[in-house]
Amino acid sequence: MSTTEQSQAERDSHSFFGQPRSLANVFGVELWERFSFYGMQGILLIYLYYSATQGGLGIPKVTAAGVVGAYGGAVYLSTILGAWVADRLIGSERTLFFSAIVIMLGHISLALIPDVTGVVVGLLLIAVGSGGLKANATSVVGSLYRPEDPRRDAGFSIFYLGINLGAFFGPILTGLLQSTLGFHYGFGLAAVGMGIGLLQYSFGRKRLPESSRRAPDPLPASRRLPYALIGLAGVVIIVVFVLIGVIRAENLALVVIVLVVIATISYFTVMLSSKLVTRIERKRIFAFIPLFIASAAFWSLYQQQFTVVTIYSDERLDRNLFGWTMPVSWVQSINPIFIIILSGVFAAIWTKWGARQPSTPIKFAAGTAIMGVAFLLFLPFVGGGANSTPLLALVGILFVFTIAELLLSPVGLSVTTKLAPAAFTTQMVALFFLSVSLGTAVSGILAEWYTTAPEGLYFGVLGGIAIVIGLALAIGARPIVKLMSGVR
Repeated sequence: MSTTEQSQAERDSHSFFGQPRSLANVFGVELWERFSFYGMQGILLIYLYYSATQGGLGIPKVTAAGVVGAYGGAVYLSTILGAWVADRLIGSERTLFFSAIVIMLGHISLALIPDVTGVVVGLLLIAVGSGGLKANATSVVGSLYRPEDPRRDAGFSIFYLGINLGAFFGPILTGLLQSTLGFHYGFGLAAVGMGIGLLQYSFGRKRLPESSRRAPDPLPASRRLPYALIGLAGVVIIVVFVLIGVIRAENLALVVIVLVVIATISYFTVMLSSKLVTRIERKRIFAFIPLFIASAAFWSLYQQQFTVVTIYSDERLDRNLFGWTMPVSWVQSINPIFIIILSGVFAAIWTKWGARQPSTPIKFAAGTAIMGVAFLLFLPFVGGGANSTPLLALVGILFVFTIAELLLSPVGLSVTTKLAPAAFTTQMVALFFLSVSLGTAVSGILAEWYTTAPEGLYFGVLGGIAIVIGLALAIGARPIVKLMSGVR
C-alpha cells in the first residue's frame, strides 16, 4: 500500500461501522446485485417447471432443478474469467463495474425476451457478469485492509450483511410481483435493482484504493490476440456441442461439474508451479486444499435452498398464513433475516476474541458439520403428506443453515485474501468461488436424486457425510494451520 493510500485508509478507518469508508461503496453495489440475483433466483425454478397456464415454461421438474444447479455453478465458475480479466487486463475495480452492466443486461433479457430464448440469453449474461462481480468485489474489499489488520474478518462480516440485505428483500418483492402480475414483472424488478446498484457504485468509484484499478500481472500486448483467439475457440466449441446435442439441459449440471474439476486442478497446478509464488505462499496454497474440499461439501448442501428446499416448499411446506398462501420465493428470505441479525454478532465475537478466536480450519469444520446437522433435522418430517411440514419447522432448520454459513462463508472469503499469493490475488478468490461452483452444480445433481429417492435416505445420508467431513477437518486442523504460516 502506498503512502497516499495508507493515509487515506487511516482517515477512513472509523467512518463506516469502524471500517474504512470505502467499504460502504462496495457494500452498496453488492447489496443491489444480490437483490437482483436472489430475487430472480427465488422465482427461477418454479418459472421453469410451472405449467404454461401458471405462467411458466412447463419443463420437467428434474430437468429444471438440474438447470438451476448448473446455472448456479456457472455463476461461480465464471469467476475464473472475471479474476483473469482483473489480474491480467484491467484490475479488480474496473472489472467489477463492467460486470455490473452485464448483469443488468441479463435481467433485462429475462424480463423482456419470452420463453426459453430469454432464459438462455438472460442466464448466460447474469452468470458471466455475476462471476466477474463476485470475485472482484471480494478482492476490492480485501484491498481496503492491511494483511495484519484485525478488523478484516469483521469487515467481511459487515460486507456479508450487505449481501444478505439484498438477498432478503429480493425474493420478497419479486415473489409478490410474480404472484400478482407474472414472472416477467418479477424479472423486471431484478433489472431495476441492479440498475440502482450500478448507479450508486459509479458515484463512489474514485474513493477506492488505486491498487484495485491496476492489474497485478499485466498481460503483454503481444499475447492478447492469442488469448482472444483461445477464448473465441472455447465459445465456438461450446456452441457446437450444444448444436450436436452433447450439452443438453438434462446434463448441464454434470457438464459444469466436469469443467469446475478441470479448472480447479489447473488453477492449483499453475499457482503451485509458478516462479512468482514464494516458498511460504506455496505452503499456504497447500493449506487451502482441505479448506476447498470442505467448502465444496458445505455448498453442495447449502445451495439446495434453490433446488430441493424450493421444491420442498412448493410441495411439502404449509405456507398458509391466516388464510393467505405465502409465495414460494419468500422461503428464500428466511435465511437472510437470520444473517442480518447474526452477522453483526459474529463480527463482534471475532473482533472481541481477536487472536484467541478459533482457527479458520476449526471454523470450516464446525460450519460443515453443522450443515450436516441441518439436513438431519428434516428427518422428523419424513413421510408427511402434501403441505404438511409446519412453516416454523423450516424456519428452525434454516436458522441452523445460517449458523453454518456464518462459520464458513465470510471466513472463507477473508482467509482466501490472506492466503493468496501476491501474483494471484484475485484468481485465488476465484479459486474459493470454484468450491462454491462445484458444490452448487453438485446440488443440482443431488436435487435430481431427491425427486426419486426416499426422503429419509436422502437427508440422512447427506447429513451424515457432511458431519464426517467436518470431523475429519477438525482432526487435521493443527497441521493445516502450520502450513498456513502465520495466517489463522
